[in-house]
Amino acid sequence: MRRLATLGLGLALVMLSVGPVAANHQWGKYHWARSSNPLPLEIASNLDSNYSGNLVTALVDWNKSAVLALTKVDGAGLKNCGPVAGRVEVCNDRYGYRRGGWLGLAQVWTSGDHITQATVQLNDTFLLGGGSYDSDAWRQMVTCQEIGHTFGLDHQDEDFYNANLDTCMDYTTDPSTNQHPNKHDYDELDTIYSHLDGGSGGGGGGGGGKCPPKKPGCSGPSAAPSFSQASRANGSVYIDHLAGGITRITHVLWVPRAN
Repeated sequence: MRRLATLGLGLALVMLSVGPVAANHQWGKYHWARSSNPLPLEIASNLDSNYSGNLVTALVDWNKSAVLALTKVDGAGLKNCGPVAGRVEVCNDRYGYRRGGWLGLAQVWTSGDHITQATVQLNDTFLLGGGSYDSDAWRQMVTCQEIGHTFGLDHQDEDFYNANLDTCMDYTTDPSTNQHPNKHDYDELDTIYSHLDGGSGGGGGGGGGKCPPKKPGCSGPSAAPSFSQASRANGSVYIDHLAGGITRITHVLWVPRAN
């Protein structure tokens, strides 16, 4: 009987070990407040025609999540991509080589754990500059990834030279298979938005600050420097504490470095 019990326990442990891996690439605990799912959220386009198809594809992809209900609307038309309360502004411009060169940038403003507004900037200097990043595949990956950050997602992997994970939330030097979310992204969104915000306070699904298994050097949100210190050497996430208890989180997708 003891042998049978031991064998049963061993089989149970094996079954657990080969079960699905829990989603774990939420960044911090931030999320949009809502009293029910799916979350209705406007994505405002300030993009020119070079990105119009990329934005539509990204919204179709992210709307496959059961907890999101995204609507494309016209933006304010400002190239500086100023935030508008309650929605995400998506912009493109020749932002240049500032801070060492970046492809895309997402900024999220939070009050407590709740996102209040967000912006996405796509850098024409690289994505429309006639070089190796001027391709629809790169534009699609960057658009998808930066919008994904505005929901509370982090990257799944930050090593450009690892094998592709088939998700836009993965760093790569070849975006051919990294242009759309994957199941792991949808699972993480389910986790982030599993708890509603109501009379009991709600929350963002827990797990804040955990590091994705393939994110080298990850030490959690508290370690992120100010955006004024943004550089490749200082990582991809920056935090600024603003007036009125507002926090701004900036995600930067740097131009891949040479291997």
